Amino acid sequence: MKTIQFREAICEAMSEEMRRDETIYLMGEEVAEYNGAYKASKGMLEEFGEKRVIDTPISELGFAGIAIGSTMTGNRPIVEYMTFNFSLVGIDQIINNAAKIRQMSGGQFNCPIVFRGPTASAGQLGATHSQAFENWFANTPGLKVIVPSNPYDAKGLLKAAIRDDDPVIFMESEQMYGDKGEVPEGEYVLPIGVADIKREGTDVTIVSFGKIIKETYKAADELEKEGISCEIIDLRTVRPYDKEAILKSVKKTNRLVIVEEAWPFGNVSTEISQMVQAEAFDYLDAPIYRINTQDTPAPYSPALFAEWLPNYTDVIVGVKKVMYKK
Repeated sequence: MKTIQFREAICEAMSEEMRRDETIYLMGEEVAEYNGAYKASKGMLEEFGEKRVIDTPISELGFAGIAIGSTMTGNRPIVEYMTFNFSLVGIDQIINNAAKIRQMSGGQFNCPIVFRGPTASAGQLGATHSQAFENWFANTPGLKVIVPSNPYDAKGLLKAAIRDDDPVIFMESEQMYGDKGEVPEGEYVLPIGVADIKREGTDVTIVSFGKIIKETYKAADELEKEGISCEIIDLRTVRPYDKEAILKSVKKTNRLVIVEEAWPFGNVSTEISQMVQAEAFDYLDAPIYRINTQDTPAPYSPALFAEWLPNYTDVIVGVKKVMYKK
């Protein structure tokens, strides 16, 4: 094993796959000459050249459309958005073209493309740069949505996404690019749609994904001091999500807390809550508890932002609530 940063895991995954398959290329703003806005494509221009690592104008709709069209001529593009907030400019291409090409062509064309970049908040960046869109894209048939939380998962899942014959939304975090973690020295690929139990427990199941899952680890450490054992499941893939892993855990612990960095209406935690109450209602000893951001645009003020974004104390409150403890 070796220890690398999250950004290095992303770069390694893309570079290894581009060495393996010449139809893969990277396109986006500042991915080439600047080595990526977050240095996630450092050194790739030098290795692969300007025909396979392509700087684009600030035109998300345009370069998303070019990349999607190129899949129909045998290419497998990776499109980087500087932030998924900017993907809204090109969302028509993602929703109405990438997600529907296979069906609308009667299976004549696949759309093997990866859209990747940071999602959700990254500090004081204001309301229009702090949004989590995982549930938006996951709501669309034809798209797969991956949100890793560490370098190991990021590398293995990005390689799987690049090899997939369907469009994949791969969401990262600006606040995780510097995170370090162990990854294998050799080749490995992780399956899409399989969750990972990050911590075994017996009293309550906590489901989360992406950078916000770090708050569940802090909460679990504190709760353990009080004799409460938390089982933490990292979804890793939002669509398709690992329903069986969640049900198995809930049937063991009989309690469920879901932590998600998104607005509370119609999100991933809502979907999981409905699924569990429909398929494991008799196993629940308490109502399901969801933890989300406040139902407002993200504030710029640091004091207000701290109130808006969930943290480990919110997780502790939620766990104690389903445990009927104060």
